[in-house]
Amino acid sequence: MTQVTIHEAELQLSKLIQQALAGEEIIIAKGKQPLVRLVALPEAVPQRRIGHVKGIILYMADDFNDPLPEFADYMA
Repeated sequence: MTQVTIHEAELQLSKLIQQALAGEEIIIAKGKQPLVRLVALPEAVPQRRIGHVKGIILYMADDFNDPLPEFADYMA
């Protein structure tokens, strides 16, 4: 949760909106008295899509999932 004054909120509105879209709750206060909660609407938050980054990973080694030799002592 982030709390900002009305003046700070006026100066940083775009940044605060981005934080709210990322899931953070923003409280806008007059002095130290909280007045308003800024949260993203559920329909405004982008939904995850399976396969969205397809094509980004161009190469993965064959031994990618093999245990690391450094951790052999811990694998028993």
